[in-house]
Amino acid sequence: MHILLVADGRSPIARRWIDTVCALGDRITLLSTFPCNQPEGTDRLIYLPVAFSQLASRQAQTSPGVGKNKSNRRSHMLSSSTSSFIQARYLLGPLTVRLAAPRFRKIVQEIQPDIVHALRIPFEGMLAAYTPGSTPLVVSIWGNDLTLHAPASTGMSKVTRQTLRRADGLLADVQRDLRLGRQWGFPTNRPSAVVPGNGGIDLAVMQRERSPLPDEFSALLPADMRFVINPRGVRAYTRTDTFFQAVPLVQQKHPEVGFVCPSMQGQPQAVAWMQRLNLDARTILLPPLPQGQLWDLFSRSVASVSITTHDGTPNTLLEAMACGSFPIAGDLESLREWITPGENGFLVDPGNPDELAQAILQALEQPEMREKAVKINYKIISTRAEVSVVRPQIASFYQTVRGLG
Repeated sequence: MHILLVADGRSPIARRWIDTVCALGDRITLLSTFPCNQPEGTDRLIYLPVAFSQLASRQAQTSPGVGKNKSNRRSHMLSSSTSSFIQARYLLGPLTVRLAAPRFRKIVQEIQPDIVHALRIPFEGMLAAYTPGSTPLVVSIWGNDLTLHAPASTGMSKVTRQTLRRADGLLADVQRDLRLGRQWGFPTNRPSAVVPGNGGIDLAVMQRERSPLPDEFSALLPADMRFVINPRGVRAYTRTDTFFQAVPLVQQKHPEVGFVCPSMQGQPQAVAWMQRLNLDARTILLPPLPQGQLWDLFSRSVASVSITTHDGTPNTLLEAMACGSFPIAGDLESLREWITPGENGFLVDPGNPDELAQAILQALEQPEMREKAVKINYKIISTRAEVSVVRPQIASFYQTVRGLG
């Protein structure tokens, strides 16, 4: 089968989905809305920007200021600029998709794929909705597609509904999103399935490819340090404020505990909270890490904290569970499909630092509970999210949708 995958080619999720499809023996042409190198396993890479994606990567690049006052001013300017850019994408992004549609249709007609698969709705699914009717279209939903992005503007709502009405098949990583997808227009008589958005967790690969941090970072983490990891970075829907305000509350009782924050080094919000709360070297802001190093940190951390206001199934949640890190997350409907509070993790009010601090303290002080959760979570991953379980489901789903063409 030949699949035209419409995705952000820089995304680790897209790369892992490509690995999954290749493992099924299918061919892939990648149409990326962001500039990227051609991923291994793809037949061809095509670049087609939409929603100012050629500028979006520049927005993500930040550099720390020099001096506290300059840093604060720069952080405010960068945050304001990023917010304005996001709003511009919400207002004008659907229009850019319509302008790119003729070229997209020409690409599909040239390639003649068996299936077009868009890895999320904004803005790749919106573009893929222009797939000619003779070619089946699969759309994947990510956790914030319908709860955060779709209602953000009149145009986003309209085009989201058009995308779901056009889709021949719908994939999501939680049941909640299939329910929301039907409410937004996906026909109830068309095939749908729930599978991890990254194509599944490969437990053997995670074990084999774990690797320690380089010396410059590992020196910040003494071997005997107990630490909590926050792997989510700074995003529009992460409660960075809640997380950082909980840190001193935990350290008042356990001053020996550290907090490790990949993908937060140089991020204005993180730097500002570090300064505001006078957090010291026990809170460590790291750059984005290779997967092997992140998995190693998960395996060494007491708990993994992911506090958000919008989510489906975060890949970092599954990875933390697979590596034995006790998960603590925001109390969202989608996450209750994975976590039973007090049994295999905790779910807290995303806006309550005190509640988050209490959850972290319980995880630190109750080793028996953590040990029980490790066994429960490993069973959940191996039976619901491991690649040996997920890949046959994806293959069957693709064949079902292909039969509709």
